Amino acid sequence: MVKNSRTMSLDSRTLISKMPMDAIINNRIKLWSLPLSHAFALLLLAIALCLSTPVLASDLSATVDRDKIGIDETVNLRVRYSGDKSGGQPDFDLLEQDFDILSRQQSNQYRVINGRAESFVEWVLALAPKREGKLFIPSFNYQGEVSDAVPVTVTEAQSGPNGGEKQAFLEVTLDKEKVYVQEQLLVKIRLYTTIGLHDIATEPLKVAGAHAEKVDEQRYERKLNDVSHAVYEVTYAVFPDSSGKLSIPALTYVAIAGRRDPFSLFNRNSQRLRLRSQEKSIEVLPKPADYSGSQWLPAASLGIVQSWSQDPDTFAVGEPITRILTVRAEGLRAAQLPPLPKLNVDGLKTYPDQPQQEDQVGPNGVTGSRIETTAIVATQPGDYELPPVTVTWWDTKSQRQRTTQLPAFRFSVSGTAAAVTSDNETSAKVPQSATPTEQVGTVSHFWRNLAIIAIASHLLWVLYFFFQRRKPAQQIPSNHTQAPDLQRETRALKKALESENPIHIQQATLKWLAAKWPQVNGKSLAETARQLNIPELDQLQAVLDAAIYKSPASPLDINKVKAIVDLLLNAKPKSEPREADSALPSLFS
Repeated sequence: MVKNSRTMSLDSRTLISKMPMDAIINNRIKLWSLPLSHAFALLLLAIALCLSTPVLASDLSATVDRDKIGIDETVNLRVRYSGDKSGGQPDFDLLEQDFDILSRQQSNQYRVINGRAESFVEWVLALAPKREGKLFIPSFNYQGEVSDAVPVTVTEAQSGPNGGEKQAFLEVTLDKEKVYVQEQLLVKIRLYTTIGLHDIATEPLKVAGAHAEKVDEQRYERKLNDVSHAVYEVTYAVFPDSSGKLSIPALTYVAIAGRRDPFSLFNRNSQRLRLRSQEKSIEVLPKPADYSGSQWLPAASLGIVQSWSQDPDTFAVGEPITRILTVRAEGLRAAQLPPLPKLNVDGLKTYPDQPQQEDQVGPNGVTGSRIETTAIVATQPGDYELPPVTVTWWDTKSQRQRTTQLPAFRFSVSGTAAAVTSDNETSAKVPQSATPTEQVGTVSHFWRNLAIIAIASHLLWVLYFFFQRRKPAQQIPSNHTQAPDLQRETRALKKALESENPIHIQQATLKWLAAKWPQVNGKSLAETARQLNIPELDQLQAVLDAAIYKSPASPLDINKVKAIVDLLLNAKPKSEPREADSALPSLFS
């Protein structure tokens, strides 16, 4: 009997534990039909079950779909709160220490299971790890409840195209295994995908200790393991600043996978992906010890081209001609190209212009160009030779030192020798009336005369008022005008040349001519040229008129203008300056 009683007690206890509480409450098992000891045991078991329910259920919980991911993968975090309070959300900013929050969603749910109602609010976050190792999703505090921290193990990214069957991944390749300092290194970043991606957000490449520049961008298809992949490729040209180990950091791309539904407000069928590339490193070698060039120029190719503004066979004394030298180097930026040696040839005057630098980018990287323009004026006829131009550089293809040379250029200049005077002689020919001392005195007389004229005008106005315009007031002419200053007008002419404005240059030239030859009364360059009979003045007039009056206007060749003005400053008239003959009598005598 005792044995049966124990067995019945255990069976009843097992039966009660497997039945829902509402069955007990609805008297589906009648406690009073059992012995007193059994009824007491069942009552204690029911009380224990009721007391254990709130202890086992947590009001705030945090779970992840995977606890082991790669550095280039994402993990979904679910945070659920099933309490009665509402409003606000947990502080998710704590996640940003180890994770990037790619997206977050919130939902409120109400459901009934086995006749029991349940309601909760849930947050779903897509997280991307920032580093490898064992990371922790921190505990969250919400409405007085605290969730448990969740560990996540982050491993290395799988290697490129052979790293498993991924729908999308990044690949980084370098075109060289070793590079020299300041040599171009091409870094290609390829995004492979077998699914539709849109809204791709790329991260620009920044390399510590090097200059990085985006040079190309392409889209094409490639088969990997007999599977077609769409490829988005970006190429960067990297120029290391110093020798040693150079690290190419990992890059992060963010894209949306799935079709974009224009009729869906939230695009719930799309998925946000974060792709991360592998970090690369390369050895940077110093400049070779046996390199003998004056400047280190590692390039794939380098050439020098010479061109002229006109046929070299037509060189003549006093006529400026422009020489253009262009240095092009594949694999070098224009800022790395050195200046070319300056010309220093007897009988030739040179006027170099500011050099121009240009960079052209493409799939092969950067091609830099340096363009140097020089205006040349021969002062004597004869045969001339421009020295060769030599540039020493390092050939990165053959790994040896090379030299590119522009051969010497020979040409002949026709005409007669131009008169060249020194600056001292020019200063000695300044008219005596334009000395600085007399100029100061003239200015003083000017203010004194101006005061006298003002008083006289006032008195004349009073007389006019009282005599009611009986006699018109006579103007008092002033013979004290400021004498032209040749030095001042010369400086003004040079300043006008710097402005490169043809109108300003024309006006400044007329003022200089009036100061140089006061007896000439030409109102234009053409009239003054006829009176002075100076060829340089005719050349200057032709260039300025083409830039001012021609339609469409010709661009002003400032180097040619400077060369002509330089000759004009030292020129002498072919005949004595004379006043222009007046073809018509003056209208007002």
